[in-house]
Amino acid sequence: MTNNWVDIKNANVVLVMGGNPAEAHPCGFKWVVEAKAHNKAQLIVVDPRFTRTAAVADVFAQIRPGSDIAFLGGVIRHLLEKDAIQKDYVTSYTNAAFIVKEGYGFEDGLFSGYDEAKHAYDKSSWSYEMGADGFAKIDPTLQDPRCVYQLMKRHYARYTPKMVADVTGVPEGTFQRICEAIASTSAPDRTLTSLYALGWTQHSVGAQNIRTMGMIQLLLGNVGMPGGGVNALRGHSNIQGLTDLGLLSDLLPGYMTVPREADGDVETYLAKRTQKPIRPNQMSYWQNYPKFYVSFMKAWWGKAATKENGWAYDYLPKLDKVYDLLAVFDLMYEGKVNGYVCQGFNPLASAPNKAKLLEGLSKLKFLVSIDPLVTETSNFWQNHGDLNPVDPSKIQTEVFRLPSSCFAEEEGSLVNSGRWLQWHWKAAEPPGEGKGDPEIMAAIFNRIRTLYAKEGGAFPDPIRDLTWDYKIPDRPSAEELAREFNGKALADVPDPKDPKAPPLAKAGDQLATFAHLQDDGSTASGCWIFCGSFTQAGNQMARRDTADPSGLGVTPGWGWSWPANRRVLYNRASADPSGKPWDPKRKLVWWNGAKWVGHDVPDFKVDSKPEEGMSPFIMNPEGVGRLFALDKMAEGPFPEHYEPFESPIGANPLHPKVGPNPAARLYAKDKAQLGLPGEFPYAATTYRVVEHFHFWTKHARIPAVLQPELFIELDEALAAKKGIRSGDAVAVRSKRGRIVGKAVVTKRIKPLKIAGQEVHTVGIPIHWGFDGLTKPGYISNTLTPFVGDANTQTPEFKAFLVDVEKAAAGKV
Repeated sequence: MTNNWVDIKNANVVLVMGGNPAEAHPCGFKWVVEAKAHNKAQLIVVDPRFTRTAAVADVFAQIRPGSDIAFLGGVIRHLLEKDAIQKDYVTSYTNAAFIVKEGYGFEDGLFSGYDEAKHAYDKSSWSYEMGADGFAKIDPTLQDPRCVYQLMKRHYARYTPKMVADVTGVPEGTFQRICEAIASTSAPDRTLTSLYALGWTQHSVGAQNIRTMGMIQLLLGNVGMPGGGVNALRGHSNIQGLTDLGLLSDLLPGYMTVPREADGDVETYLAKRTQKPIRPNQMSYWQNYPKFYVSFMKAWWGKAATKENGWAYDYLPKLDKVYDLLAVFDLMYEGKVNGYVCQGFNPLASAPNKAKLLEGLSKLKFLVSIDPLVTETSNFWQNHGDLNPVDPSKIQTEVFRLPSSCFAEEEGSLVNSGRWLQWHWKAAEPPGEGKGDPEIMAAIFNRIRTLYAKEGGAFPDPIRDLTWDYKIPDRPSAEELAREFNGKALADVPDPKDPKAPPLAKAGDQLATFAHLQDDGSTASGCWIFCGSFTQAGNQMARRDTADPSGLGVTPGWGWSWPANRRVLYNRASADPSGKPWDPKRKLVWWNGAKWVGHDVPDFKVDSKPEEGMSPFIMNPEGVGRLFALDKMAEGPFPEHYEPFESPIGANPLHPKVGPNPAARLYAKDKAQLGLPGEFPYAATTYRVVEHFHFWTKHARIPAVLQPELFIELDEALAAKKGIRSGDAVAVRSKRGRIVGKAVVTKRIKPLKIAGQEVHTVGIPIHWGFDGLTKPGYISNTLTPFVGDANTQTPEFKAFLVDVEKAAAGKV
């Protein structure tokens, strides 16, 4: 989230698209209710189904799965055509005025530089025109035909209300009404907040779905504002924290990146990531990357990380490619993976194309499952009839189950969607042989290190030298880990403004802020963005002060928010270029004549005078928000509507020659597993219900009673056509497999008119499997395609093709 849960109450318009918070985030949804009740906020919901969130909306629009960018592109066209943008904000705080160099173009669905053989782009033309002074050229009048503003107007001119209706199924009148409500927040005293979740991420254009909304919020002047922003609703209580700590295969903690094979030495690695400003007087905070990197390496390898060895640079892996979920399971399917450690994860139920996953798991030599509950993955080798038709005698994979603890059986911090680190305390001991995850991992690590010490190895140094100075080596405490993530001074840290002044931190002290990190080896921090969470003053995450002097829900004494306890990112943009808040009633930060102050921690250089011209988006080298993404996205600098890889209409109405995302990765065998609308005529989408949490709560009796069995949602017209009534057994079939569930014939989904044809949407919830207290059910991801977003590789669970038919009685 750019903002936070409580801040939703400050919005004038709430757009829920790509999520269903009333069911998936019911506790957080209360802040939407607050906004409606006390701020007279208008709630708009755009979704393939009439959800429980839609039930309390002021405006609802049913959209075809996978057509979000067509809808949002139409909103951009409306804002630009009607001049319904916050012009001063756009000119000063975005790259609208930046001139794109000659050679950039877009034609027939493809941007300049496309290589069809590689399914990838040469992105060199997606860049700014640079001046002789080394700075990007701009046109503050926004009239240059190659400035971002003009390029954007031309790009989205095709997204007319009629085109939006033809592609998405949203009637023109409803679309115009939504556009007008969104446009109303271009006024400086009105804001819109965007709430999204897996309904946007789980598409082959998922990252661009989100970026399109970011562009809209920049045009409206809503980024950095109270009640504004682009706000991800994370699917687990701590998935934000996992991402922050480098869960993905190409990340290090704090959103640093793992070196690539081309980064032959530490100098090359740092040079690529230490971004210098490309406009006068800008900050470009990633200039500090060496400080973050060196402090991280000192936290991990201590004295073994020296200036002479590049701070143990050779200890880091050098990636030849990204080893995301789909890539690893494809390698497993090809028989190229020996073992898989599966921690807090149930991929047989959570990943696409169950048949492929089963074949891959069956080729492993060993599988380790670390989980508090039994999972379908750990029992993949068991035959459960039609639900899991495997022959155990032909599966040689050895499975190790290591029981771990549940969240209430451990101490530590959780990082919520709003970046708040909140400490919690253990309520009970885990039952039986259950242990905490750190204890399990510590035991494995220490045994491996002992083996290396005894037997040697090709390169034991990273394991041998890893810092492991916990009081009980086999049981690191949550507090010890939290202190390590925060970081400490390894030597006195002098004040650069006054070397004679007391040091900013004394040797051995916990650091107060990442601003004190150094690149000379005198500081250590396991995750720079968490620096300040556990200081010399104690555990800031455990604070529970509800005081809110602003009335905006800032509560700086409750828990701790990264970075620097800041509650709204880019909050300098809540004030105009002169330093005055755009909306005096919602003052967040402002210039007091000497420095930046406010109710929140200013996301800015506190002594930078407004007349110096530093812009609010300090993480970017140009200092502004990007309407034009440069080379940062796989499929283009502007989001473009591409069809799902399985589309019910076949050709893309915007450019028939280019249907799905041209830069997405699709393995050859998976391409052969894609269905066509002739055989699989209906759009399908997966979702969650409020009574269950993923695949956990089917093990709990009360949720299992509330939602006991798999069901399939069908619209009334499709059900009538197929002779299906509520309660009937219905079979749903894709190119990859077949499931059977109980039919729910509903008014919540209606047929849509798309490109002149009728399109039906089938709704499939995800929570069931062959283990648990619910009635055993089919795994929904039996049906889904093995293809993901071109940037993140998040699988396309939300838009694929199926056929449905009435199943024989008793076959559910």
